[in-house]
Amino acid sequence: MTSLALGPATPAATPRAATPPHAATPSGAAVPVTPAAAATRRPSEGSVHSWDLSTGVDGPGTRFVTFLSGCPLTCLYCHNPDTWRMRNGRRTSAASVIAEAGKYVRFISASGGGATVSGGEPLLQPVFTGELLHRMKHELGLHTALDTSGFLGVRATDALLRDTDLVLLDIKSWDPDTYEKVTGRPLRPTLDFARRLADLGQEVHVRFVLVPGLTDDPADVEGVAAFAGGLGNVSRVDILPFHKLGEAKWQALAMPFALHDTPSPTPERIAEVREVFRAHGLNAV
Repeated sequence: MTSLALGPATPAATPRAATPPHAATPSGAAVPVTPAAAATRRPSEGSVHSWDLSTGVDGPGTRFVTFLSGCPLTCLYCHNPDTWRMRNGRRTSAASVIAEAGKYVRFISASGGGATVSGGEPLLQPVFTGELLHRMKHELGLHTALDTSGFLGVRATDALLRDTDLVLLDIKSWDPDTYEKVTGRPLRPTLDFARRLADLGQEVHVRFVLVPGLTDDPADVEGVAAFAGGLGNVSRVDILPFHKLGEAKWQALAMPFALHDTPSPTPERIAEVREVFRAHGLNAV
């Protein structure tokens, strides 16, 4: 991925943000917001770590990517551990994010790109995420993508998903024990969310990080490939080779990086894994 850093998000005095058309309930259902209720709603704010213009695995074309703070996973290979806690971000209004993205609409549109809400885990802030996706899509006319682990998929309302053109879903392992070792969380919520997206016919790009000695076991690779291939809505699989580019951030946070001695996968092994996914009818890159 190549990116042009736009710097950290900064709160700004902005006009009152447009309210999303639905509000989330504890059950995850979508409830219409009446005009009277909308008039009394405060502008949506969230904890935003930063934003970038990027090209790569954040969705098609050049993307305006908003990185939200806070994540329930603690992935061993995370290259942004500085986004794990909500306090790592800055309280920012949805209106200010939309205003920033609006500066690049012509450039983004010319590339066939769009806007991606990433993290951290954006579904840790589902109302704020829903408003960003809604306004990026309907006010700016951009293709929208949600980058998620799926662990908090139950927090994604149907309204939020209707405003999402593409879900970038990380399936980090097929083996439950390996998944929990990698993330500190159970696998099942991600698989349940993937099945829900398939039932909705939602387009999905699956991302699979290939880590030697951790997620490259043949049975693990075959399991993810067979599952993704059977969903019917996965248009692309990104095989992402493990790297240690984020290790400096772990050191800066005085956190031990458990994969310090783990090598990157060889080009030959990456090619082999791609062929496993392609054997299940998937466009693996």
